[in-house]
Amino acid sequence: MNYWLVKSEPGAYSWQQFEKDKRTLWDGVRNYQARNNMKDMKEGDLVLFYHSVSEKQVMGIAKVVTEHYPDPTTDDERWVVVDLVPEKAFKRPVTLAEIKTDPRLENIALVKQARLSVMPLKPEEFDAIVELGNS
Repeated sequence: MNYWLVKSEPGAYSWQQFEKDKRTLWDGVRNYQARNNMKDMKEGDLVLFYHSVSEKQVMGIAKVVTEHYPDPTTDDERWVVVDLVPEKAFKRPVTLAEIKTDPRLENIALVKQARLSVMPLKPEEFDAIVELGNS
């Protein structure tokens, strides 16, 4: 199993809307590195859902239920989407400030490549954030 983090502006698509929808296709990714990460996502992989820009906090855990396929929102065949379902909201969101001060997370892509919208996580990074969110 692989672990990921995806970012969304809460005004564009929030965790709360994701929970209401119960499933979504993760579209609109227009960065090659983020796209390549989506191509590496496998069914069953776990994904942290991060509110970017205004809130800067991890909200909960999602799961990949459909591996990459062409993005239906564009005619450009270079772009792909995956389908995600919400698994579990955190007891409390994990802020970027907390992540930056946790030594277990000092090399996380969220800090090192802040603009990347889809990024891999090491299992221990994923576990550390889940631990923080459920404490």
